[in-house]
Amino acid sequence: MRIVSFGFQTWGRKTLQALIDSEHEVVLAVTHPASESSYKAIWNDSVEELAREHGIPVHLTERADAATIDLVKRAEPDVIVVNSWYTWMPAELYSLPPYGTLNLHDSLLPKFTGFSPVLWALISGVEEFGLTVHRMDEQLDTGDILVQHRLPIPAGATGTELVLAGMELIPGAVNEALAALVSGDPRWTPQNKAERTYFHKRSDRDSRIDWSSDAVDLERFVRALSAPYPRAFSHYRGERVEVLAASISEASYGGTVGRVVVQEGGGVVVCGPNALRGNNRGLVITRVRTADGVERDGAEFFVRGGYLTDAPE
Repeated sequence: MRIVSFGFQTWGRKTLQALIDSEHEVVLAVTHPASESSYKAIWNDSVEELAREHGIPVHLTERADAATIDLVKRAEPDVIVVNSWYTWMPAELYSLPPYGTLNLHDSLLPKFTGFSPVLWALISGVEEFGLTVHRMDEQLDTGDILVQHRLPIPAGATGTELVLAGMELIPGAVNEALAALVSGDPRWTPQNKAERTYFHKRSDRDSRIDWSSDAVDLERFVRALSAPYPRAFSHYRGERVEVLAASISEASYGGTVGRVVVQEGGGVVVCGPNALRGNNRGLVITRVRTADGVERDGAEFFVRGGYLTDAPE
């Protein structure tokens, strides 16, 4: 088959590599220009570079405009394959090839449609995640499913570890999907849209710790926001502080939400919800990074006690 690839960042590059390694022909690679903004600068392995190394024509664009659609038409693809494309794709484009357009989305659709699905899955406390290959339609991540691969979320896993594990699913999923199309009998499974969950783009505010949350959720939140992602943060004595590592306390603690209480397990305990009655575990902060970029042990940094707050006080 003749394939046009739409993709960006490491996800797009790994998808393009899988297409290059297949028995099919990549006739055009469409990608976004390099960017240093926000999440686009994370996992930024170049699709353009890989395509040029293999003599594949490249089209750089921020959106699927008229010029992009014209180039794809002239390439005469049998199928378009998309992974990590940031802007809207019109029906004129995604319905153009005989086999339509396949989109790769790193969640178990219809759950976690939208953005940063792996991080949101870990934050939400689900037990598994994965990769879905589905047919593109008029909505975001809602088309019929062709291939779905699952992975468990191990205890103690970080967001970064899960993202990397999910990327390793790309070659197998791409090959399985293309083989299904070539077979002439692809098995499409419609999504139950009543089960759909949608998660928005992450911003700086979404990394702020909510001390009214349970310690189990907060510990998972800290793990989800592992490097290179923006780290979980709070404010202490007027200073923004990133929480790099934490655990759940052995004892239960009472007092006021956000209060730095006592040392335990190599860190300091911060009170969480239901603190008035002391019915819940606290979050033990073991490693922090201050605004000057210096990392410190939690027990040493919080030696004066006090409160962690949503904003500087």
